[in-house]
Amino acid sequence: MNLTSEQKRVVYTLGFCGLVSAADNWFVSPALPAIANALGVAASAAAIVLTAYLVPYGLLQPVCGTLGDRFGRLRVLHVIVAGLAAGTFLCAVAPTLPLLVAARVLTGCFAAGIIAVSQALVGDVVGPERRGAAVGVLMGITFTGQGLSSGLGGIICDLMSWRAAFACFGVLALVALALLWRLPATCGGTADASPRARAEAVDPSAPTGPFLARAARIFFGSHRTVYLVACTTGLVFLGVYGFMGTFLAERCGLGSTQAGLIMMLYGVMCLVGGTVSGRIGAAHGPRGVVYVGEASGLVAIAALLAVSVTGSWAPALLAAGALGFGYILTQPTLVSLSMDADPAQTGLCTGLIGLGVFAGGGVGSALGGQLVAAGGYPLLWAVAAVVLAGQLVLGGRALAALDRRAR
Repeated sequence: MNLTSEQKRVVYTLGFCGLVSAADNWFVSPALPAIANALGVAASAAAIVLTAYLVPYGLLQPVCGTLGDRFGRLRVLHVIVAGLAAGTFLCAVAPTLPLLVAARVLTGCFAAGIIAVSQALVGDVVGPERRGAAVGVLMGITFTGQGLSSGLGGIICDLMSWRAAFACFGVLALVALALLWRLPATCGGTADASPRARAEAVDPSAPTGPFLARAARIFFGSHRTVYLVACTTGLVFLGVYGFMGTFLAERCGLGSTQAGLIMMLYGVMCLVGGTVSGRIGAAHGPRGVVYVGEASGLVAIAALLAVSVTGSWAPALLAAGALGFGYILTQPTLVSLSMDADPAQTGLCTGLIGLGVFAGGGVGSALGGQLVAAGGYPLLWAVAAVVLAGQLVLGGRALAALDRRAR
């Protein structure tokens, strides 16, 4: 990926912002037992804390993406990263589970646009030729935070408390905000310029009409397969990852630090996957990247089934790494494909991918809790494997048809 120093600065800064937003949610997974004990609830009940963040995080991504299209991506990022910091500090002082859930909903609402707006901004800065590789690096950095936060959050929880962990991630959000303010306003596109410049840059052919109608036309239009695969990707990959910390604690007797360190491999492999996705795409095309990603997800689920059977934590190392590698190959590829659905509304296009992935992850967390209550973790892993196998077969065929039409 040949980028100028200024382009790299934008990609890495936005990647750090995404890293903080991912870390802010996913350190909660290994911390759930500590949160449940402190607030006097069952660990399965405390899992609602994950859903409380992921659902608004997903639902509002198209809205934030559209706001970025309209008012300037950099300006919108300033607001939502500041809100992320404030919401995270509120989580640190929440005295009860209902108030913690409310604080997580608020935090998820602000954080919703960080990834969608950043992806569109990177597309503006690097151009379509290097867009896929640049978005892969952006998302690799972002979800490195998801993996690393599991280990760091677990360590902070064991050494201090889960409240201290929230406070630490709130400080990281303030650092991300400071870095954003150091980016030049011109990198946000014409919408970040003066009001006169924005008025002169208005495209008379740009899509207009009610927001929901425009979003529906994109989501259910020619690229609907891309968005439906995004939904099942979030349902399986994020749903499964969200339960790994509690699963390792209950099945293998690991503490927050031990479970978190294992889950850090997710972040390491996200970074690896983000750096190689461009090469895989060049050799096999976007569909090939998605195939490799989904196959990695099946490997991860098989490893978790092995943990369920043996009680050994060792296969979880493979599970965490394969989940991270598979996810980071699949999600950015879907993002890059989605930008072609409507080049005049790339913020909305990428936001709808976020809606599918993260709302799917929130639904996966909620359904996962019901499956665990009904049949234990083996049932959860088995259902996830069936869904992912169906996505690999049916989604792969549909993406192949989309690729043929594009040619």
